[in-house]
Amino acid sequence: MTFELGVYSFGNTPRLPDGSRGPTAQALRDVLEAIKLADEVGLDFFGVGEHHMRAMPLSSPTSVVNAAAASTSRIKLSTAVTVLSTDDPIRVFQQLATAASLAPGRIELVAGRGSSTITFPLFDYEERDYDMLYASKLDLLMAVNAGESVTWRGPHRRRPLQDVTVFPRPEEPLKIWLGTGGSPDSVSRAVELGLPMFLGILGGTPEHWARYGHAYRAAWAQAGHPTERADIAVAVHGFVADTGDKARSTYLDHEHRMMAEGMAELGRPAPSRAANYGPDGMVFVGSPDEIADRILHLHGLLGHTRQILQMDVGGMPQRDFLRAIELLGTKVLPLIRAAH
Repeated sequence: MTFELGVYSFGNTPRLPDGSRGPTAQALRDVLEAIKLADEVGLDFFGVGEHHMRAMPLSSPTSVVNAAAASTSRIKLSTAVTVLSTDDPIRVFQQLATAASLAPGRIELVAGRGSSTITFPLFDYEERDYDMLYASKLDLLMAVNAGESVTWRGPHRRRPLQDVTVFPRPEEPLKIWLGTGGSPDSVSRAVELGLPMFLGILGGTPEHWARYGHAYRAAWAQAGHPTERADIAVAVHGFVADTGDKARSTYLDHEHRMMAEGMAELGRPAPSRAANYGPDGMVFVGSPDEIADRILHLHGLLGHTRQILQMDVGGMPQRDFLRAIELLGTKVLPLIRAAH
């Protein structure tokens, strides 16, 4: 299988000259510009994440996927992730089926529980129902994706569905990934449901994450699922520039600012400024050669089929983000293709 390389974004609200935040609307325009460039330079995938913060305001990923579907020609597009616990799985399907009607074969979905509980009070859900909501809604999403006539009942709905039709229908079912930050329970759930696994990684080492890959594939084989469907994707923080020194000097301050501001909005303390950009860490920052080498090293350990990088962080200037996308597509991807 061809290894796929791409980008993901939660939106990146720009900074004004005085250091204050600019309009969140500009962050949405910027991400669409970035998706179009990723398509043009040959990247395989662009993931649209979900956050509900001033710094990262991309709160409706399905809307952005639809806009991108109509303005690109070849790149795969997906939510990354949809916070399914506090969304409606039928509406999520309908919105992405609409995108798939515009871009057949290019639309996917990563369903996750979310990295915080900020959406529970926002959408009037009880945090104590966290696990039930995610499991029940994921089950319904899969049922709707499987066929247009749905008979289903589950704990998150008061009324069962009886031979309900859900339209529009894509020409083929959407590829649904299970998004996880590495919880062993999520690995087990992905295997139980027969879903590919999308790992959102913020720390650890390549060797640590390789163990998750081995556990997933061993359980997958034991369950009797087709081997070729045991896909693993990896989402990491990262950045590429013309030189490694430039990449690190550009990314360090922006990444720390993103983490500090994001934690502040969630009422949590800022993380340590130290970030492990070396080969034993999981923040992928460097020159095109360095990034390609590190991706190939991780692939040799984990055997993943797709890797995406979050590069537009902390109010980074759009020009730096666009240059990184250009390098990822024109320099890093060819190196990976030649070695793979």
